[in-house]
Amino acid sequence: MITSGFTNAPVSQFLVYSTVIGALVATLTDTRYYIHIQVVPHIWNYGQFWRFLTWQVCYTNSTEVLFAVLSFYSLRVIERLWGSRKFASFLLSTLPYTTLLPPLLLTFVLRPLTFGRINHLPAGPTPIIFALLAQYYAAIPYTYRYRIAPYAPSSSPQSSSSSSQSRSPAQAATTLFSKSLTFTSKSTSYLLPLQLALSQFPGSLLAAVVGWAVGTAYRRDLLPGATGWRIPGWMVGEEKKRGFEGLRARLDAERERDGAGAGLASGILAGETGAPGQVRGRRTLGQMVAESFRGRG
Repeated sequence: MITSGFTNAPVSQFLVYSTVIGALVATLTDTRYYIHIQVVPHIWNYGQFWRFLTWQVCYTNSTEVLFAVLSFYSLRVIERLWGSRKFASFLLSTLPYTTLLPPLLLTFVLRPLTFGRINHLPAGPTPIIFALLAQYYAAIPYTYRYRIAPYAPSSSPQSSSSSSQSRSPAQAATTLFSKSLTFTSKSTSYLLPLQLALSQFPGSLLAAVVGWAVGTAYRRDLLPGATGWRIPGWMVGEEKKRGFEGLRARLDAERERDGAGAGLASGILAGETGAPGQVRGRRTLGQMVAESFRGRG
């Protein structure tokens, strides 16, 4: 899972390329202003409800494109852990939730509660990234931990305990700010998505929170029909990979049905079984080469 590049991660590769190409096409065609959502005037004044379905197509500025591409690249380990079929199934099964929930919450909940102050939902697949980030948080373990502190740890515990007893209440309060911070090897992976969540506050934060909630609900089997659904294997090229596995399973089933000595009179298995009812051990590579010069199978 730590292999560089997009090895065993074709869906992540598609996400990275589509993020760049989508933003480039929107810039060249000057259609970026069709993607984001402003409740007023886009929804209530103009009736452009189709924006509820298209606001995740692409990002509209180069900074968000850069952070999104790096986030998708770092989250490709989820596809290697699950496999391309389950990874693509997760994206498609959660797409209705990540697409419709943020604009609906903004339109019918947040904007009325804030008296119209929160009115904008920025474009881009931020909920998808945070839904994947929730899986990364729960499924990928960290490899090491480290601490960052403004001071060096004391060598003698007795002197540190005696000095802590002689401190005044004001000094004891200031020590709260001098405690070390513990980080893991995964901490830096959250910085790029965090930048996306705060890039166009508060609308981008709403999209990030909804994406994290959808990813957590998927992991806890709270989304109806999303966990058990899978796309066809040919959509991610898994049928060719499973062909040899299916052939091997069929041959094993035939051997169990016909018996240990039946149906193995030719090929390599013939040299391993020998006469019916007599099973011989598997030959080594050297024995097979030597027997090929002596004229045996």
